[in-house]
Amino acid sequence: MFTFIAIGFAVLVLLLVVVVSLQPAHFRVTRTAVIAAEPGAVFANVNDFHKWEAWSPWAKLDPNSTAAYAGASSGEGAIFSWVGNAKVGEGRMTILESRPSDFIKINLEFFKPFKATNTAEFTFKPAGMQTEVTWSMHGKNNFMGKAMGLIMNCDKMIGGSFEKGLSSLNDASRATASAQPAKPA
Repeated sequence: MFTFIAIGFAVLVLLLVVVVSLQPAHFRVTRTAVIAAEPGAVFANVNDFHKWEAWSPWAKLDPNSTAAYAGASSGEGAIFSWVGNAKVGEGRMTILESRPSDFIKINLEFFKPFKATNTAEFTFKPAGMQTEVTWSMHGKNNFMGKAMGLIMNCDKMIGGSFEKGLSSLNDASRATASAQPAKPA
C-alpha cells in the first residue's frame, strides 16, 4: 500500500515539474496612460529617482523604508537603492539609458524577498499638449517564477501597481508643469 502511495506522489511531483517547466520563460507587463503634461515635464519626474516618491506606487507601501541615491543625480548612471518591509523588499534601480523626453531604460534588481533582475522601460510620446507614457517591465522566469505564475497573475498584480503609478505620475507631472514658467508666445 505504501509503495502505491509513494509512486502516486512521485507521479504527481513529476507532473507538477513538467507543468511548471512548460510555463513561459519570459514575462512582460505593460501599461499605457495619457498624462496631462508635455513630455519634458513627465520625463523629468521619471528620469530623477529623487522625484519617484511623489508618484511611485511602492513608495506609499512602507513609509519607514530607507532609500539611498548614488551615481549621477539623474539620467544615465543614476542609482536608487531601497530597504523596506515585506511589501517593498530590498533592491536597486540603475538608469541604463536616458533619451530626453523620449525613453528611459532601467536595470531593476530585487534582493529581498526574492532575487530577480528585470528591465523597466518608459517611453514618452507627444499627444498634443499631453504625453502618452508606456511603462513596461520584462524579464526571465526561472523555475520558481514559473511556479509562482501558476498561482499568481503577474500581469494583474504588477499591472495594477503600474496603473496607480501612472495616475500619480499624471498628478506629479501636472504639478511640475504648472510650476514651470510659461513659454513666451
